[in-house]
Amino acid sequence: MHSEPISQRLRSLVRSLPRTGITLSELVHRVGDDGLLILTALLTLVFLIPVSIPGVSTVFGGAILLIGLSRLFQRDLWIPAKIEHRVIATKKLRPLLRKALPWLQKIERVSRPDRISWLVADGAATHLNNASLILGAVLLMMPFGLIPFSNTFPAVALLFFAIGLLQRDGVCVLLGHISNVATIVYFALLIGGGGLAAREVFQRLTA
Repeated sequence: MHSEPISQRLRSLVRSLPRTGITLSELVHRVGDDGLLILTALLTLVFLIPVSIPGVSTVFGGAILLIGLSRLFQRDLWIPAKIEHRVIATKKLRPLLRKALPWLQKIERVSRPDRISWLVADGAATHLNNASLILGAVLLMMPFGLIPFSNTFPAVALLFFAIGLLQRDGVCVLLGHISNVATIVYFALLIGGGGLAAREVFQRLTA
């Protein structure tokens, strides 16, 4: 693993973003050979701040989904041209990344290698963690973007997974699993509440 902290590397990357905008393929190129988990951490940061850029959750969530699939099936990362060449405006992206970086630093400070080592061991645990990374990406892509924290909860889960797997810290990975479950519960409440509200409106209209 690179000796420089992940947060510092991502801070340097944010500073070097082009003035106009950047595509997903450029982000992949700029991250370099240090692995897809660093890219995952970068892509989650914009969702830690409860301000959404339209369409970003689909593009970044789709990229994280493909990263999870490439890890699960041990294949090279493939990105469809539809999202690979979609430009994200730097003037919108950079401020959100800068505001979110302190959260990454906080997780880095409390992360420690080799805690709950069986949860980051090779074999079944690896498959479980990669499948959970995919689940988190799917949750991030759910069409609840305008609802507060609907992107933040799955992004927190994905960030815990990225840091935990990079540091081989089972506690962070466990927090990622817990955050996934919390996201599912939150979405279930949103769907259930929306259903009850719709039924109430329907009953009033037909009364």
